[in-house]
Amino acid sequence: MGVISIEQTDRLFWLGRYTERVYTTIRLFSNKVDEMLDGQPGSYGEFCKDLDIPNIYVSDEDFQERYAFAKDNENSIFSNLNRAYDNAIVLRESIGSETLSYIQLAIYEMNKAEQSAAPLLELQKVQDNILAFWGITDDLIDSENVRNIIKVGKRVERIDLYARLKQPKKDMVREVQRLAGRIDRCSVKYDRSRLSQLKKLTEEDELNYYQIVMEIENLMV
Repeated sequence: MGVISIEQTDRLFWLGRYTERVYTTIRLFSNKVDEMLDGQPGSYGEFCKDLDIPNIYVSDEDFQERYAFAKDNENSIFSNLNRAYDNAIVLRESIGSETLSYIQLAIYEMNKAEQSAAPLLELQKVQDNILAFWGITDDLIDSENVRNIIKVGKRVERIDLYARLKQPKKDMVREVQRLAGRIDRCSVKYDRSRLSQLKKLTEEDELNYYQIVMEIENLMV
């Protein structure tokens, strides 16, 4: 499995989480902007409530600018991408320079999007680079342990986001099954009883999304 320090494990896990968070929230943000333009102004408040982030915005335009690009907003897409980059830089020896380069390209495209007259189109390129990052981890990272820790972080973040957004049961079941099939193949430490509870919760006819969020938030030990 390969020996990886606790710090490296934590950074790899959060690299997976932050890249997933950026990828998914760009999609959600783009959908919300389209919704507001189609006649539902102010609906960003619902978006903030679903993601459990402070609604600090004063208008649709303010939301579009600050949620996407504000560097002083800890919940912005840009801030989360920077956190992914900070972890990737420290992990250069573990993930390789070419793998790191796709996070750097995502930062480059994010900066372009901020200056663009059509930022949603540029944000798609950020997503493309994150997809490329995930793909190249399988091709260029020799350590299965490293690859799996990143993927576990990705799955944990996706389950968290999907539960907050009350995604369909089939999606929740699929993501929990993927996490369960991956997590014992790497060196992360987790609470087995909570994973078991997650499986049970997603098998219920009526999903308790709040409880799923609580279990996934406390899964790692």
